[in-house]
Amino acid sequence: MTEALEMGMEEKIEQLEARRGEARQGGGAARIEAQHKRGKKTARERLHDLMDEGTFREIDMFVTHNCHDFGMEDQKFPGDGVVTGYGRIDGRLVYVFAQDFTVFGGSLGEMFAQKICKVMDAALKNGAPVVGLNDSGGARIQEGVVSLGGYAEIFWRNTQASGVVPQISAILGPCAGGAVYSPAITDFVVMVDKISHMFITGPDVIKAVTNEEVTFDALGGAQTHAGTSGVAHFAVPTEDDCLAMVRELLAYMPSNNLSDPPRLAVTDPIDRAEMDLKTIVPSNPNKPYDMREVIHRIVDHGNFLEVHQTWAENIVVGFARLGGKSVGVVGNNPRALAGVLDINASIKAARFVRFCDAFNIPLVTFVDVPGFLPGTRQEHGGIIKHGAKLLYAYCEATVPKVTVITRKAYGGAYDVMCSSHIRADFNFAWPTAEIAVMGPQGAINIIFRRELEKAADPERRRAELVREYSEKFASPYVAASRGYIDDIIHPENTRPRLIEALATLEGKRVERPPRKHGNIPL
Repeated sequence: MTEALEMGMEEKIEQLEARRGEARQGGGAARIEAQHKRGKKTARERLHDLMDEGTFREIDMFVTHNCHDFGMEDQKFPGDGVVTGYGRIDGRLVYVFAQDFTVFGGSLGEMFAQKICKVMDAALKNGAPVVGLNDSGGARIQEGVVSLGGYAEIFWRNTQASGVVPQISAILGPCAGGAVYSPAITDFVVMVDKISHMFITGPDVIKAVTNEEVTFDALGGAQTHAGTSGVAHFAVPTEDDCLAMVRELLAYMPSNNLSDPPRLAVTDPIDRAEMDLKTIVPSNPNKPYDMREVIHRIVDHGNFLEVHQTWAENIVVGFARLGGKSVGVVGNNPRALAGVLDINASIKAARFVRFCDAFNIPLVTFVDVPGFLPGTRQEHGGIIKHGAKLLYAYCEATVPKVTVITRKAYGGAYDVMCSSHIRADFNFAWPTAEIAVMGPQGAINIIFRRELEKAADPERRRAELVREYSEKFASPYVAASRGYIDDIIHPENTRPRLIEALATLEGKRVERPPRKHGNIPL
């Protein structure tokens, strides 16, 4: 009797393994081969490469759809076109879903959506990040409005999880129509060149409606969204680079909004002086330099993970470490548009500042800004409203905030770039800092216009007035005398001063008036 029972169990285990094997085949060998011919990995191959070795645990492997129309009852695949589960990245719990293009083109139906919702609910409950690997033809037409309802359920969860657990979207194939809104709500979007495509309406529909002809890449490829629209935060050459980027991003973030970011052992001397910083700012105030070079010289081992590298290049944002601690870095970049703030730069920096604040990542801001970009295009495009987003984001942020003014800090842009007036905790300036309502040349043209018109030697008189104005109003010592600047520091000592400042702010606590939420100028 016992032997019979044991044989029965063995048969059941064999049946289980056979079913698992079938599920792992997705849409079958032919479709897997077609996926590989496109230069793409399968959903399970991607998860294998993303997660720590041997840690991924799949759930809902045997789920199938409930559709009985259009012959769908004869086309059922275990898993229903999406692989879901959890595992570890650098030893930390992460929930994941990977859309399987080999099954119905990765199209989303009712059960497909339920599987994604289940891991999102678990991530929120257990305080762990969510990573979505997107490769889908969109809504499953055969299931009609049910598939649309499935998308909306995912969108709702994206919104509830926002600012609670990190959410990262990797686009590893098509992502079209309503499907794009889930990645758009998440914190970071990574796309792969020549493989990823995101758009609301495809080239054929655009051709029919507007008579415009556009390729998939030009419309919604990785370079388009990374450099033109700003939808993608990163564009990388290969799928391997994409998965590596997801892992690197997560290394700077806490698992949830109640935790602190990971802290690494300090292997770069805290007191390291960087003598190159003494000469990095040109003596000519109109000559550009790259703020990235400043950042690389200050942060641990020069490692700076730049976000939105090719979009709104007049401002630089990204992650680094100072003394082993994660920090979010924002800096005007004089190398592009002289470092002015415009619409895209304001949006880019505001979004990044809010992410850092939501997840307890201190902010370090490097300022060299001549003002806001003038022009009818900017004014009509709403620079007032969009510039206010960055102002709002900094004012709202309660994480430690440290600012370094390297050169220009003019006009309202001085206020917006995390000045002491909007509650930066430390404001440092280099001796090269110029803090004023506007640049000396512009100020002199306004204040002394009539005097210059009457002067015997206008250029000589202009030079005298510019020098006088700079000494009286643009010098960092004027702001320091008012307490607006906490200290004027040696550039080469910026790293140790920042690390020391951040160490004093580890216990920072801020109480704000009770409210449901503010009304950021969207």
